[in-house]
Amino acid sequence: MQYLITLAIGVFGGICGAYLYHASLDDSSAPRAELQVLSTPAQDALQLPFAEGVQIGDVIVLSGQIGAKPGTLKLVPGGVQAETRQTLENIKASLERYGSSMERVFKCTVFIRDMADWPAMNEVYVEMFDGHRPARSAVGASGLALDGNVEIECFALAGR
Repeated sequence: MQYLITLAIGVFGGICGAYLYHASLDDSSAPRAELQVLSTPAQDALQLPFAEGVQIGDVIVLSGQIGAKPGTLKLVPGGVQAETRQTLENIKASLERYGSSMERVFKCTVFIRDMADWPAMNEVYVEMFDGHRPARSAVGASGLALDGNVEIECFALAGR
């Protein structure tokens, strides 16, 4: 009998402890950042399987952008530099549309088809960021969308 009472007290204590622990994690007074999907009718018309980006709290995460003319799935002619310029123009337009700017970008990932094109891509990248130097990774990749030479994704703070 004493064993059953001890067991019951232990189970009851465990349930109460688990409830209190869970309640402490679920502090409803703390503000929660909501996930907002960022898209436009023009982006939706392309019927791509991803959003232009998402925003959670003060952070905007843009999907990888390529050097396609806005509203199309056609790459600009001219190779890696032309594609890099168009890619960064596309990123700039997206950020401005959602209330941010190139100066608020804090991380980029560059996917480049041929690492031999890295210096040429960097010339345009530096120009487009105009002295601002976000953290960056560069990865050699094959099989980029639309057989492109470059794709860039970025993270930025909301606000101008």
